[in-house]
Amino acid sequence: QRLVHWDTHLRTAIADDEIYYEEVQGQLWTIKYPVVGGADGEALLVATTRPETMLGDTAVAVHPDDPRYRHLIGRRVALPLTGREIPIIADPILVDPKFGTGCVKVTPAHDPNDYQTGLRHALPMINLLNPDGTFNENAGPAYAGHHGRAVRKRVVADLEARGLLEKVEPYATRLNFSDRSKTPIEPYLSDQWFVRMDELAQGAIDAVTSGRVKIHPERYAKSYLDWLGEKRDWCISRQLWWGHRIPIWYCDEADESDLERAFAGRTDVAWRRAESGGWLICAETDLAPDALGPGRTLVQDPDVLDTWFSSALWPHSTLGWPEATPELAKYYPTSVLSTARDIITLWVARMVIFGLFNMGDVPFRDVFIHPVIQDGEGRRMSKTLGNGIDPVDIIDLYGADALRFTLALSATETQDLRMPVESATLPDGRVVNTSKRFEEGRTFPNKFWNAARFALMNLEGYTPAPVDLAGLPIEDRWILSLLSKTSAATTADLEGFQFAEATRRLRDFTWNDFYDWYVEIVKGRLRQPETHPTAQRVLAAVLDGLCRLLHPIVPFLTEQVWQALAGVAPSRGLPEPSPAAEGACIAPWPSYPEAWLDPEAEAVVAHWQEVVKALRNLRAERNVPKEARIAPILVAAEPAAAILRQGSGLIQALTWATRVTIVPESDRPADAAVTVLADVEVILPLEGLIDRKAEAERHRKRLADLGKQLAANEGKLGNPSFVNKAPAEVVESIRAKVSELTAQRAAVAALLAEAEQDS
Repeated sequence: QRLVHWDTHLRTAIADDEIYYEEVQGQLWTIKYPVVGGADGEALLVATTRPETMLGDTAVAVHPDDPRYRHLIGRRVALPLTGREIPIIADPILVDPKFGTGCVKVTPAHDPNDYQTGLRHALPMINLLNPDGTFNENAGPAYAGHHGRAVRKRVVADLEARGLLEKVEPYATRLNFSDRSKTPIEPYLSDQWFVRMDELAQGAIDAVTSGRVKIHPERYAKSYLDWLGEKRDWCISRQLWWGHRIPIWYCDEADESDLERAFAGRTDVAWRRAESGGWLICAETDLAPDALGPGRTLVQDPDVLDTWFSSALWPHSTLGWPEATPELAKYYPTSVLSTARDIITLWVARMVIFGLFNMGDVPFRDVFIHPVIQDGEGRRMSKTLGNGIDPVDIIDLYGADALRFTLALSATETQDLRMPVESATLPDGRVVNTSKRFEEGRTFPNKFWNAARFALMNLEGYTPAPVDLAGLPIEDRWILSLLSKTSAATTADLEGFQFAEATRRLRDFTWNDFYDWYVEIVKGRLRQPETHPTAQRVLAAVLDGLCRLLHPIVPFLTEQVWQALAGVAPSRGLPEPSPAAEGACIAPWPSYPEAWLDPEAEAVVAHWQEVVKALRNLRAERNVPKEARIAPILVAAEPAAAILRQGSGLIQALTWATRVTIVPESDRPADAAVTVLADVEVILPLEGLIDRKAEAERHRKRLADLGKQLAANEGKLGNPSFVNKAPAEVVESIRAKVSELTAQRAAVAALLAEAEQDS
């Protein structure tokens, strides 16, 4: 018999981990406990937030060093309303002499701290409650049969009527609530089954500290270790109708010889004497009521196991345990468990405990704790709040790959993930919840599909043949080097459970390096009969690698592209082509040789990219029409000039230029825009390309608009009420916006000065 958390609504014990706390406004009642044999009116003043539990008090505690009460230790007080005498005890653990009156009522059957005090002082434990939360006969006839609030009201009224209520004050207190029923729980003294946790917990602790089980992100290992480190015995019995029955049978009529005779030779049955004098019989399989013979009826315990006890068996019970099945031998232990942080102690730790106890090995090698998805206000998604997003609806709106991509990109090491919820209408007219976060999940697959479609269209007439990697054009060596690096880094990301980083890395390579740059660079070669065979072979190899790398994230799209690729290039690969797997889902994970790494090619192409980006920025800043052809001048000394000459054709094509002039030095034209890079000066002659007066006016309007935006945001930051009351992330976003607007205003002001000078 122990004190447990009791759900009076469900009428069952619940686990320590199944309660939550809320601060509520209540009252603090100070009650007079008359000292037996004391002077007239002598009493101890005891403050409590639960005056109704006074009916179960079995002592009043004071600190042994408190001079106010030292002379009363060992004497007795009369319990108000009942007249029952209870001792005044000294307890330095329970009592803080500086808090309140320095006197604490001790109700061992209805408070966990008082329960421990009762054990230390061998105090009686008086249970006041029935399982449904009503008070029982121990409370006395005036209060029995009533629920707590009604009893509290009566007790307070009776105390006041007898002059035993000293004062009442407002008081904020933390109440425990059941996570199952959302109702307040009661500390309740009852007979329950417990698992002794000291040795079991230590084994599970050792499994993580030794590295046999790794928790990702690593910070969550602390929750696991801290909880197990308490080594609290686990209450495993529940007073519910559903669940696994406790495998214990009772019998009061049998002798041990009856048990020995009935269960002779059985290793799956054990028994011992109960405190009541009868027998407790534990069996792995159900026992018949008449298993011991006539007049010796077996009665099974009516309780069921805690659901987390049953769930902890999952890794091995689903594979046939306790039988030695082929599935158990092959699949236990598993590799990875993915779960949420709120069941690290409820489920993860207990699976490790049960795996070690039943199987002699941990149930998994890695535990990945994923973020918890919340709505835009930081609330958990739930049917009750109506803020949940149904994945099936997202599939209908955006597609399954968009859903997977968004979630993979969001699987960072952050604790929570906010998804602002909004409504959308499906083609069938249903209004469902969605989030703008899924837009990127749709955009990227579209981008990859466009890149793949371009490649597939340009692979018509593909012929497989060996390729001399060293003799490839520099842009081919560049993309293959980046593909090799991306593959290795993505593999490391996935092995380290960095799913968001792997997704971001693949998105950037596919979108930026492959689609925005390589596809544009290789277009010219694909049009030339003498260069297109090699270009096709490299293009097919890169698309093959992308399909395999992206397959865990966008499997439907990559499988479709893979099958289409098989139609034009069934045998592919570098340097030697070979038949491709029948599907991306069964293709080997890509691993490329170190020979593909080419730092020189990466540096050269990066140099070209800087120049192209600089010219594109100059065009955009000066509002040069898209259809206008430019004639940039690049001023560079050797060896930078040689690199630029090597890529001049690409620079010309990618910047819509008529020509690219590369010179060691040059006088800047009167009407030109200039950007200086590390080893090249980029000059964009503007004569005849733009209207300076119109540009100046455009910059003035833009400057005025930026000024208004900046003033509005600075006004918010200058308002102490807003800064103090707004969420921290909102204030920080406005500060970032101010910094961004300030930088934009400075840049536009410089452009305006340039336009006014030249106009």
